[in-house]
Amino acid sequence: MAAITKADLLDRVAGDAGVSKADAERVLDSFFGTVVGAAKSGEEVAWPGFGKFGASHRGARTGRNPQTGATINIAASTGMKFSAASTLKSELNTKGKKKAATKKR
Repeated sequence: MAAITKADLLDRVAGDAGVSKADAERVLDSFFGTVVGAAKSGEEVAWPGFGKFGASHRGARTGRNPQTGATINIAASTGMKFSAASTLKSELNTKGKKKAATKKR
């Protein structure tokens, strides 16, 4: 599966919205900045029918170096999580799928 580059995404969004690539880039930069800012402040960003973005907090823990087996301390960290809405999950799992053939007895 090939990845869509930033340039490809901007081309598609600009074309679909009928705006310039520069305008599309400003809007997408603003969107991502808003999501990151909300996550940093402990808020979630929800888009009905698409999903929800939020921060995921992982506590400090000990782990092992797989090469040496030595115990190491892994610092606490914060990551980004995305939870897909049921509408999106349904769209991903039904679009283009062929119905399974039924067996005749």
